[in-house]
This record gives sequence, C-alpha cells and structure tokens, in this order.
Amino acid sequence: MATDIVAQLADSLAKTGVEDGELSYKGQGRKLDDAQSVEEMVKEIQDFEGLQALRLEGNTVGVEAAQAIAKALETKSAFQRCYWSDMFTGRLRSEIPPALNSLGDALMLAGARLTVLDLSDNAFGPDGVKGIENLLKSPTCYTLQELRLNNCGMGIGGGKILAASLIHNHKISSAEGAPISLKVFVAGRNRLENDGATALAQAFKLMGSLEEVHMPQNGINHAGVTALADAMQHNAGLRILNLNDNTFTEKGAIAMAQALKHLRSIQVINFGDCLVRPEGAKAIAESVSEGLPILKELNLSFGEITEDAALAVVQAVKDKGQLEKLDLNGNCFGEDGCRALKDAMEGMNMGELLGSLSDDEGEPEDDDDDDEDEDEDDDEEDVDEEEIEEEEEEEEEEESTGNKFSTPQSAPRPPDVSSFLSFPSPDKLLKLGATRALLIAQQVDVSDATKIAEAFLKIASVYKEDNNDVKNAVLDSIDVLLKKAFTSPSFQGYSFVSSLLVLLGLIKSEDKVKPVIVVPGHLQALEYVVRQDYFPKESVAVLEAFMSRNNKALESCGNAKNSLQSTLQRIRSQS
Repeated sequence: MATDIVAQLADSLAKTGVEDGELSYKGQGRKLDDAQSVEEMVKEIQDFEGLQALRLEGNTVGVEAAQAIAKALETKSAFQRCYWSDMFTGRLRSEIPPALNSLGDALMLAGARLTVLDLSDNAFGPDGVKGIENLLKSPTCYTLQELRLNNCGMGIGGGKILAASLIHNHKISSAEGAPISLKVFVAGRNRLENDGATALAQAFKLMGSLEEVHMPQNGINHAGVTALADAMQHNAGLRILNLNDNTFTEKGAIAMAQALKHLRSIQVINFGDCLVRPEGAKAIAESVSEGLPILKELNLSFGEITEDAALAVVQAVKDKGQLEKLDLNGNCFGEDGCRALKDAMEGMNMGELLGSLSDDEGEPEDDDDDDEDEDEDDDEEDVDEEEIEEEEEEEEEEESTGNKFSTPQSAPRPPDVSSFLSFPSPDKLLKLGATRALLIAQQVDVSDATKIAEAFLKIASVYKEDNNDVKNAVLDSIDVLLKKAFTSPSFQGYSFVSSLLVLLGLIKSEDKVKPVIVVPGHLQALEYVVRQDYFPKESVAVLEAFMSRNNKALESCGNAKNSLQSTLQRIRSQS
C-alpha cells in the first residue's frame, strides 16, 4: 500500500512539478487551443505563490490559450525562468508572434526579471523573433543570463533583429548601471549565415560576458567566422565554444585560432565538420600549445586535416592535464597516419583520450590546385554562377571567331557538389572523389528535413545495382548525410519521412510540391536506409503502409517496390 502511495505521489509530481518555485507541464502533449482548454492550468498558475519558472515544453499552445496563460502571469513579479521550447507544434507560423507577444507583455507588466528564456525547437522564423523583440529590449531582460533559441529557423533577418534587440538592451541597461550579462547563448540550426552571425557578433562584443556559445549548423563561412572570432576575444570568461558544421576554411580557422589566444578559461572547443584544413588546424594547435590551460575537449573532426597537421594538434595537447577527449575522426590520415596518431597519443600516456578514427577519409589526393582555387573565393564557398556563365560566353565567342588556339586551354574543372545536386549523374558523383560523402553532407542543411529528403532522392536517382563503384558511392554518400541528420538531437525524423512521401508522389502537399519521377534507385537506396540503426523504427510502419498501396508513381519500379516492401515487413516483425 505504501509503495502505491509513493508511486501515485511520484506520478503527480511528474505531471506538475513543484521545484524551486517551478510549475511544470513538460512533455504532456496537451493541445491548448482556447481559454477553456487552459482553465485548470491558469488556476494553478494564479494559485502558485512565488512562481519563478513555468515549463510548457512538449505541448502545443494556440493564440487564445497563450493569452489566457499570459493573463495569469501578469501578477507574477518573482518570475524568472521561461522553459517554452517546442510549444507550437502544428501551429501556423502566423499564430506564433501574437502568442509570444501576449506572454512577453504579461511578464513586462508583472515587472518580472528573467534569467532564462528558452524558446528552442519552435521553428518560428524571423516573425517569431519579432514576437519577442519588445521583451528582449525591456527591463525584464536586463537580468537575462541564458538565451536558448536552437532550431528556430530565424534566418538572416531574425538574426539581425535578435542582435539589434540585444544591442539595445545593453545600451539601456548600461545607462541604468546594470548592463545585461548574458552567459549562455544557444542558436544552432538557424540558417544565420554570414550576415546574421556578423550582426550577433557585434552584440557579443559589446556584452563581453558570454561563457557558452553554441551556434552549430548555421551556414556560416569564413567572413562570419572571422567576425565571431573578433567578438569572442572580448569574452574572456568563455568556457564552451561550439561552432560545429560551419565552413571555416583556413581563413576562418586562423582568425579563430588568434581569438583562442585570449580565452584562457575555455574548456570545450567544437570545430568539428568545419573544414579547418591543415593550415587552420596548425594555427589552432599553436594557440592550444601556447595557452588554454584547462582545456577538456577539442573537436576537429571532419575538417580535411592531414597527418602532419594532426600530429601538430596532438603535440599541442601533451601538457593539458585536464584533457578528456581529442576528436580527430573523419579527416585525411590514411591507415599509416591513424597509426602514427595513436602511437603519438599513447607515447604521451594519453591514448585513451583520442576518439575513434573509424571514419577516416584516407590520405588526400593530389589536388592542391583545386584547393588554391577554393581559397581564392573570398566571400562564398559555392561556385559563382555568373562567373561560369561568363566563362561559357567567352568560350563560345572564341569558337565563333576561330580563336580556339590563341591561348592554352586549361583542363575542365571537376564538378562540384552544387553541380551534382542540380543535375545528378553517376559520372559527376564519382568525380567528386573520395571525400564526396563529406562534401555533400557539408553542403546540405541538415536542420531542414525537406532539403535532406530532396538531397537523398537526388543522390539515390543515380543508383546502379550493376555498377559497384556507383552503387557504393551512392550508399556511402546517403549514409553519411542521413546519419548526420538523424543523430542530431533536434532533427525531426517524421518530417523527413513526410517530405519523402510527398516528393515520391505518395501523399499530396498543401504547398503543391512537384513530385519527382520515381526510379528504382530511389526505392533501392531507401531499402538500404531503413535497415540502418539510425533510421527510426517507428517510421518503418508508416513507409510500409504507403508501399502497400497501389500507386501510379511506383508502377515502373515493381521489383524494387516489392523488395522494399518485404524488407519493411521483416523489420517490423523483428521489432
């Protein structure tokens, strides 16, 4: 009997947490559309004396429901922490700004002083940032210490609005003698790109109080990275810097290496998937060697780093007594290089600190000329289409005037990832070389499930069962891309499957998306994917249901469809 009472009490506390002035409805999956649907919640908020925190994560809140909750918050002057991530699932984007405005206005009216504002995983775009703009500028946020906006789709516009709000806050709060001292900033997967990152860098530089910065997967290249590097120098207390999966190249990496020389408090550096390349890695190694006395983790994985540069990194960490992990996976060492790194780490009695090297890309091919061409691109990593058009026009003009041999003809450039994804062909895929999988994964925005689905179908479209080179290149490229997407914490697997079904013409989309012409390779590649550990087993039943239907889109792929269907059935029976 006593056990039952304890269990009931634990269940009750799980549903509505009361801890440190906190009221929690986290993960209850409530659909809160109107005032009636939140009557009980509103009463609990009103009756909670000294309310400091409200958790609404994992519910879906409509405008009218948000207004009712806001009304209850208007008297909560002790309120400090908003845990409001993932609370607009299934809502129209137009509903989110008024809902946020209502909640923000209530906190300002209450005279609350926030320390935590978490609105991650809400995909509200630039308009959503406008919904919190007044709140961020107000005295309610003068005390803000943690701002978490991961996976919100802010884009460049949202990033600029956010930066302007923080700069305004700093200016006014400083004038009142209590400048904002933001400590934690999280904004991964927001497509901020260079302009958004540069705008935010100005705010970071002014505040100078940051201890954690997490901005992975934002499409930032060396111009934006350089701006962030300059800002980080002014945040001497920085402990964690996570810029994973942006494109540094040597220029950005060298700029960031200079910034690291000013950051003696840093403990975790995550520059994985950042294409730092050998010279960038050597510059970072120099900074690590000269300072960073309490470094615990260094991630330089998947950066096209060669053996000599990696050995410089290894030597740089030899005196880091607090080091817990060095990640150099997915670079270009080759079998001998991997062995040399392991031997070097073991020779320093640090062998257990070196992460796996299982995804090593092998020794680099001799393509120095291509690297030089890429380095000369100052502002963009992608090929400039206008330049290509001009080159083609010049070639046509030379041919028409008979001047084909007046100047030496350079060898045609190898195809790039953009060219392959625009017009896929087996030949283009193979010519991307041994690092094709990494290059494609870096090119595609893994925060966007639709773009991942589109990229998957483009790669799969060139699949050839009777050509092992092409087959292996396709499966390897797909494997790296999808593993990267599905293992990211905030990637929504169901959105990927939904987008895939739309693009295959198996379900209709309100956005009138034009389906692809389905070829056997699409289904053969999908059959491979569903067998992988990273693919969510709950999506297998969904795929099986659609594959079992008669659909004209799949009529030309009878054998591939039957094989996929059998595999899906087998996986379901085993689970």
